[in-house]
Amino acid sequence: MTPRVSVLIPSYNHAPYLPAALHSVFDQTYRDYEIVVVDDGSTDGSVEILRGYGDRIRLFVQANRGTYPTLNRCIAESQGAYLAILNSDDLWAPTKLEKQVALLDAHPEVGLAHTGGYFIDGKGEIQPGNPLGFEWPRTPTGNIIEALVRCNKIIASSVLVRRECFERLGGFREDLFGSGDWEMWFRIALEWDIGYIDEPLTMYRVHGGNASFQHRRVYEDDVKVRVETIHAAESRLWQRATDARAMRLALAHSYACLGTEYALLGDRAQARRAYLRSLRLYPLRFKSVLRLMLTFLPVKPPL
Repeated sequence: MTPRVSVLIPSYNHAPYLPAALHSVFDQTYRDYEIVVVDDGSTDGSVEILRGYGDRIRLFVQANRGTYPTLNRCIAESQGAYLAILNSDDLWAPTKLEKQVALLDAHPEVGLAHTGGYFIDGKGEIQPGNPLGFEWPRTPTGNIIEALVRCNKIIASSVLVRRECFERLGGFREDLFGSGDWEMWFRIALEWDIGYIDEPLTMYRVHGGNASFQHRRVYEDDVKVRVETIHAAESRLWQRATDARAMRLALAHSYACLGTEYALLGDRAQARRAYLRSLRLYPLRFKSVLRLMLTFLPVKPPL
């Protein structure tokens, strides 16, 4: 019998955390699920650990391809109508799937549901403050497209997504390093509402191996997402907007972020163009004025 939910676990060199991640699925109060694990060329004994779970999981092993090709393989191997992502170092609270399935069942207009949560360390203890530089993302339930124009507002391990979303829109962009989830959530939000459960049901583990710490590659990814997906869809965004002023401010913010990302990558000409586009949308954005002026300062020679 086909399971209702497929739990998708992309696994890569998280051997110390895998048992806890898997047991947080086994402990779910919602039971109609399968677990699909794709190991992406781990070299730390992860595959041996995974094989020890036998037929409790469906395991696939591949040569290393990266996060988003691995997630797409997970989707391709799965069977459920609802797909939940759990990174192999993260954890779920026991009622996570039960509450998300109930939300999607009750709201066919919602394509994706995410949850509140905590940042935890390698020992599983809650980390105070904002260890990755941002607060845990929270959104209302509904049309949140303006929020996703600004930045990623959804933690990957917190989502439950309708398979229909991937069938209609395609999978994750495989050329991206760390921002492919944001790009995917944005495309979903152009077509569906987004659901949110304001309870701490997901635990995101912060450690030295997180992709978020590889700054240059993240900046390069964010430029691609903003240029090739977000701003390429501006005509659709104005149609989807719930409030024209809010969309104008969101787009101005996005262009300002794009300018800063270009500047950090050393492309001052593109940075100026992005800041100017931000200011055309919102001339009173003083940060953009200041940062535009900084792009004309002489570059210090290397020591």
